Amino acid sequence: MNVPWASGPGEILRHGISLLKNDSDINRRLAMISIDNAVELMIKTYLGLPFRITGLRIPRKEFQNISESFPQLLDALEKYASDKIIGINLGEIEWYHRLRNELYHQGNGLTVEKDKINVYAELANLLFENLFGEKLIEPDDHVINLLGEFMAAWIEFEKIVKPFPYGEKPNSFHYINTPEILNKNGIISNEEFIKYNEIREIRNKVVHGLINPEDIIDTAKIEFIKSLTKKILENKNKWNPY
Repeated sequence: MNVPWASGPGEILRHGISLLKNDSDINRRLAMISIDNAVELMIKTYLGLPFRITGLRIPRKEFQNISESFPQLLDALEKYASDKIIGINLGEIEWYHRLRNELYHQGNGLTVEKDKINVYAELANLLFENLFGEKLIEPDDHVINLLGEFMAAWIEFEKIVKPFPYGEKPNSFHYINTPEILNKNGIISNEEFIKYNEIREIRNKVVHGLINPEDIIDTAKIEFIKSLTKKILENKNKWNPY
C-alpha cells in the first residue's frame, strides 16, 4: 500500500470481505460490522489528514465533534471533499450503516443477505479508492467482479456528467438529469436515453438491496455505460444546457 495512513481502514476492510469466503450467518454479521467499521475509519482518517496532503482545512474542534458521529462524518465528507464522492451516494452508505447497527445492537439471530453485504463492500472499496487513490480489493468471484465493474463504470459516468452546469442559479448542478438535456440536444438518442434510465433504475435497486446483482448485471450493461460515457465526453462542448 503506497499511502501508510490508509493501512488501518484497509486491513479492516480486507478482513470483512475475507469473511464472506466462508458463508454463514455469523460470518455475514461479522463481515457487515467490519466493512462498516472500515468505512467509518477511512472517512475519519481522510478528514484528519494534514492540509499538505488533502488541501482540507477543518478546524480541530470541528473535527473532534464530527468524529463522534457517523452521520456527521458523512456531512463533513460532503462539505469538505465533495469531489471524492462523485458516484457514491452517502445516503446509501448511511442506510447500510443503519442496517449494520441493527445487526450489532439487536443481534440474536439477525442476519443479512450476502448480496447486500457484497454491495456495501463494493461501495466501501470504491470509496477507499476515491479517498486514497488506490483500489484495495481485486475480487476473484465472477459475480462480485461484475458488480465492481458495473459500479466503477457508473462512477466514471457521473464524473463526466457532473461538471455540466444548468439551471436557474449560476454554477448549479443537477447532474442526475443531465442525460435528459443531452437527449434534447441530440447527443444522446432516444433509444440510449431509455436504456440509460433502465440501467439507472437497476443500479438504484441493486444498491438498495431490492434485487440481486447476480440476477441482473451483465457485461452488456457495463459496456453500454462505458460507451455512453465516452460519447458524452467526446461531445462535451457541442451542446447548450439552457
